[in-house]
Order: sequence, then C-alpha cells, then structure tokens
Amino acid sequence: MRQRAMLVTSDGRRVLSEGDQFFAGLAQLAPDPVAFAIRSLGFVKFQPLDERVTLIELHPHAVSRHALLAAERRIAGSGGTLFRIGLLDVDQPSQTLLAADEVIGRLRELRAPQAASGAASRFRVEPQDYAKLLREGDNPLRLLSQRWCESFGEFGSDVIPFAAKIGVSPRLMIIGLPPRAADPVFRFIGDGHDWLIRWYDSSPIGERIEDLPDREYGAWASRYYKSVARSGEPRYDLVTAALGRESEMPYRLHYERLMLPWKTPSNEVFVTMVSKVLRRDAEGEEPTAA
Repeated sequence: MRQRAMLVTSDGRRVLSEGDQFFAGLAQLAPDPVAFAIRSLGFVKFQPLDERVTLIELHPHAVSRHALLAAERRIAGSGGTLFRIGLLDVDQPSQTLLAADEVIGRLRELRAPQAASGAASRFRVEPQDYAKLLREGDNPLRLLSQRWCESFGEFGSDVIPFAAKIGVSPRLMIIGLPPRAADPVFRFIGDGHDWLIRWYDSSPIGERIEDLPDREYGAWASRYYKSVARSGEPRYDLVTAALGRESEMPYRLHYERLMLPWKTPSNEVFVTMVSKVLRRDAEGEEPTAA
C-alpha cells in the first residue's frame, strides 16, 4: 500500500497532503495542489516509495531556506532510509540512491549562494505564501484571485471593470499567449504602466514582451508569463529588479506580483499581472514593473 506523502512548508512546518484543510483549499485553485505547493510556494515533498526508499521532490528555484533546513533535520533522523531526489520542471528524477549524509549534501548545495551574473544579478524572485494572501480580507490582490477562482479561470468582459472597482486597474497588465505563437504579447496595459509608452515611444499593444528595449528584462519577464500559462496555476511573488536604461538613472525596485492565467473562447491564454511597488532604492520618477 502506497504511504501518504508528507510535505515541509516554506516556513519549516510539516503537513500531510491528504485530509489537510490547506490542501483542500488549494484544490480549488490548481489541478494538482501538491505540485503547485512545491512549484509556487517552495514546499518540499517526502514520498515513501517502499520500506527503504523515499523520494524527495522540490523545485530548485522556488524552495525556501526554511524548508530545506527542516528537510535536512528530517533526513538526519531517518535511520537507514535511502533517498532519491526529484526536481520539478526537470525531465527525470534522480535514479541514484543516496544515503542521508549524501542527500543532505545535495540540499546544502541548493542553499549555497550562487555567483550572480547577467539576468540573475539584476532580477530576483521569491515565491510568497499564496494561501496567506487568500486570508488577507479585503486585499485587492486576494479579491482578484477570488474572482479568478469563482469564474473557474474563464476570462470575461467584466474582468477589467472588476479590476477598476477594486482599485487595481492602473497596475493591471494583460499578456496574451496565442495558441500557435511561442511568445507572449501585450494585450492591455493600465495607465500606471505609462513607462512602457516612453520606452516604445508608441503603444506596445500587440508587441512581444521579449522586444522590450531592455532585452534582458524582456526575456526574463517573458519566461514567467509562459510558465503561468503553461501550468494553469497562479503565482504570487516578491520581486527585486534592477531597472533603468543607459539614458536613465539605474534604480532597484522591490514589488509584489500576482499573476493569474485565464482561458478565452479563442484558446488564447491571458495572464493578468498586478504589481504593488513596495520600495525603490533610487530617486526619480517611479515606474511599475512587468
């Protein structure tokens, strides 16, 4: 009989995936709530495969430090159990059986700071607790997420008016991923994103995100829209981004970002993004972020 999976949360607690109220709530938002918790919330999953082997699943870019530390403590007390490591969004789990000290070494490699270069040095994404957002009463991001859930992710003509009603339309952006196109394009831009007009010197509606004048930023942002559209799952992140073109004063922007995927009658996937700027580390006019 297959044993139940146990998960370590992003703050280091342990929960069971079956019969838990938290996962029952996630089941309304994602087709696979456990995979969503690993991919978007930074959880670590322990799944016994038999009496002596346990599979550990995590997402290398989403897993939190607290979850890794709690996972290490559980592994250290596991006795003679052997482990395999499975990384989400990687084609195959490891077929190598690892002893406790070996798997702890692998997890510590994930905790080690990496040398930053290119996009990694300019942009940092920290997945946030989506379940906590859903408990935040009249938070406009929660209200928009609830609207998405109640509509079963079907985009309707009332989405933009609803965003205006709850006060997020200036920070709203809608990105389209047409069924036969590989790259996301702009479909709607709230007036809080007027920095894009300055970058393009005209309306960027219909333009590819990857064609932003800052190509590195465009490629980085595009990757997340593709991921949300492909998974059908929301993302709630804290983002730090170094922005500014050569003709402008560079600045570092810290913002919250909620991304929601919507189905449309044309089979194009819309991804709505609403951002909330928390802090800017340089003086000057404040743009928003894609």
